[in-house]
Amino acid sequence: MTTAIDSATQATIDHWLNGNYDSETKAAIQKLLDNGESTELTDSFYKNLEFGTGGLRGVIGVGSNRMNRYTVGAATQGLANYLNAAFPDIDIKVAIAHDSRRMSPEFARIVADIFSANGIEVFLFSALRPTPELSFAIRQLGCQSGIVVTASHNPPEYNGYKAYWNDGGQVVAPHDKNIITEVNKITSIDDVKFDGVPEKIHLIDEEIDSVYVERIKSNSINPDVIARQKDLNIVFTPIHGTGITLVPRVLKALGFTNVNIVEEQAEPDGNFPTVKSPNPEERDAMRLALEKAEAINADLIMATDPDADRVGSGARNHHGQFELLNGNQMASLIIYYLLQAWKDNGKLTGKEFVAKTIVTTDLIDKMCDQYGVFCYNTLTGFKYIAQIIRELEGQQQFIGGGEESYGYLIGDFVRDKDAIASCAMIAELTAYAKDKGLSLFDLLMEMYQKFGFYYEGLISLTKKGKTGAEEIQQMMADFRANPPKQIAGSPVLRVDDYASLERTDLSTGEKNAIEAGKMGIESSNVLQFFTADGTKVSARPSGTEPKIKFYVSVNEPLKSKEEFDAVYDQLKKKVQSVMTDLNLE
Repeated sequence: MTTAIDSATQATIDHWLNGNYDSETKAAIQKLLDNGESTELTDSFYKNLEFGTGGLRGVIGVGSNRMNRYTVGAATQGLANYLNAAFPDIDIKVAIAHDSRRMSPEFARIVADIFSANGIEVFLFSALRPTPELSFAIRQLGCQSGIVVTASHNPPEYNGYKAYWNDGGQVVAPHDKNIITEVNKITSIDDVKFDGVPEKIHLIDEEIDSVYVERIKSNSINPDVIARQKDLNIVFTPIHGTGITLVPRVLKALGFTNVNIVEEQAEPDGNFPTVKSPNPEERDAMRLALEKAEAINADLIMATDPDADRVGSGARNHHGQFELLNGNQMASLIIYYLLQAWKDNGKLTGKEFVAKTIVTTDLIDKMCDQYGVFCYNTLTGFKYIAQIIRELEGQQQFIGGGEESYGYLIGDFVRDKDAIASCAMIAELTAYAKDKGLSLFDLLMEMYQKFGFYYEGLISLTKKGKTGAEEIQQMMADFRANPPKQIAGSPVLRVDDYASLERTDLSTGEKNAIEAGKMGIESSNVLQFFTADGTKVSARPSGTEPKIKFYVSVNEPLKSKEEFDAVYDQLKKKVQSVMTDLNLE
């Protein structure tokens, strides 16, 4: 069945057919027309691919709403114009990297050409590299901006790019909105300077790789432990992405000698042939790693996503079975290890801090409180953690941070989540546990005994189309107008509304401002409910998908490892009870 193409969409199609576009593009459009592909044509041309606060992301193909040389070109020209206006008196430099996706090398070269044509010095990685190394390169080379061509863990048909500022963090206010304004000013492809200036484009690789590897090595806390446990049995998969370039090298540099690569997923491949989705949060993406770990009796599994900013991990539990750790668990373990090490080494002076997002486990807050380290909470998005690090530079020292969606950062020489450095730290803390006769899972249970067993659940409700968007807004409006009086049998004591940045004490009705400023908090459509028994529920509509997400966090004491299973079952039932109370099933 074909659908009629509306006049505005048809006008855009005609513009592309008659405008200054290459013959291959026009032929592809004509083929769609000849085949009566009206639905595909409408999807491809009904709007312009938006340059959002994080950059670009879309399906690869011809059209104004697709990732191609022209949409990438227009976005890059807008960014180049903004850079030239923002830094009028200096020689501007940018760094560019790309992942293993289809068209990534080509898009990276187009971006390089356009920057160079606008008088900007370009440092282009000669081959695929992880996103965190791009962040590192910006700082190392003194660049004003940077681009990494990636669509993270999206399906194979997608690509995109993320834009970075001179601190190595993704762009935040006011630059994000200002860049969008400049991009939207590019109304004609004739405004884009596609003809690169070769002498302004410099290829980089080993000179950044080697320094980056050394900096990651400097994060190591217990090299003597690694030396004793150098044969730690590690399974690693890059899931066809950029992690293969540096994770094995970093682990070897630290002294680990028994790193086993999942060969079926070692080759960079933008089609991601062995998985449904190249997302280490999903068990299917970890299947081959789990099979290999069982076959060789491994101690640790690690898997990085295509641009290697996030890492999934797994270890044997107390029943001898491999268990995948979620993002809250691994973020907590990393922070636990770092805090104890900083304390043991006498490095805690009262000026250190940790940063995480507001939907990440409060176990991290509790640990920080007991170690006398401040924990900043930010909105969802690692760019806000980077913003806090920048704002506190020279005043407080960043230890580490993370978010529940499998992104972690150790030290401040990178300003985005870093799966390369995280793999190094996860391997080290597993070696540390083994040196004490424990598994990584034993260390997890030890942490729960000391600070409480925190368990988190997430439910995403998909509401498609215009009616779905309206339904999501209505849900948020209803929660604001009538917040729940109790959740899972415990009274709700407090509501935090990030849209108004207002905190309400439900027992007294007193309202106060949610602390802003250096917390990196700005107005956002997020609600949080806190109960008397320590349960926390966060409601957040997705900014990129037709979804509303509910993050549930519950906790109970864990007196002994023998009680782990019983408490675990109790917490899972409690999360289910919360979801039932809020009609989220």
